[in-house]
Amino acid sequence: MPELPEVEGVVRSLAPIATGRTICKVTVSDTVIKSKQLGKEAIVKGITTEDFSVDLVGMTIANVTRRSKYIYFHLIKDGNTCLLVSHLGMSGAWFTVKSIDDITEMKFRKHIHVILSMDDGGLLVYSDIRRFGELRLIGCEADHPPLLKMAPEPFAEEACRHFLDMAAMPKYARKAIKDVIMDGHVLSGCGNIYATEALFKMNMHPARTAEQVSLARKKELFQVIVDVLQESIDAGGSSISDYRNIDGQAGTMQDRLKMYGRKVCSACGANTESLKIAGRTSVYCPACQK
Repeated sequence: MPELPEVEGVVRSLAPIATGRTICKVTVSDTVIKSKQLGKEAIVKGITTEDFSVDLVGMTIANVTRRSKYIYFHLIKDGNTCLLVSHLGMSGAWFTVKSIDDITEMKFRKHIHVILSMDDGGLLVYSDIRRFGELRLIGCEADHPPLLKMAPEPFAEEACRHFLDMAAMPKYARKAIKDVIMDGHVLSGCGNIYATEALFKMNMHPARTAEQVSLARKKELFQVIVDVLQESIDAGGSSISDYRNIDGQAGTMQDRLKMYGRKVCSACGANTESLKIAGRTSVYCPACQK
């Protein structure tokens, strides 16, 4: 699943290209339409595909920003503003192209679900192989309350204090520390990849409970997470599986990972082990991480 660095990379590439362009046509895939007809919510959430398509026409993209793992398209039409909120799920990707043929990887071209045709003739295309992503058209963040419950951005001044306060709450204190740092209410944008890397850098076992980690170590862990996230942003994110930037390019952070996906510890050479935490496979070194 794309985490904060991958989403940040998409936004940084997308914003200068998409800003100022106006949507003149919206095409939704038959797969999404049929899903809606069956009472399911594939990709287009909280609105019918018909209303989604009609409402977006004529809207101008005023800006594109990131909030945690979400992409916010700030839209304006006739003086009224709204948000198109995009979550990439496990395999979502945006492409800015002149033609569908410009999407070179067939696995993405075969799973196109929304096409925004722009007034200049270009296309803004959303592809999602596994269809776990979402597009939600709302007036503002308050129209979808879960967005308001996200933790502060990890680079924000108040983020560390928020993390420490939340981790000390009974709700989180007895949970595995890895579960806690992957919880978006506690810390924004850190998923399995970067949680694995941060805990390895800290020589900390992922199943250790939050209350077993001292305040000083929690502060250090928070800073390590921030550093790992920033390193990945600088490297263009991790292209572990289906992550691509808007031009189809892969990131390079996967070449720098020290523990995620490894069979052998990069520090001591011991065989790594894994366990399930919060439904995710957690790889760790039994020798280095205690």
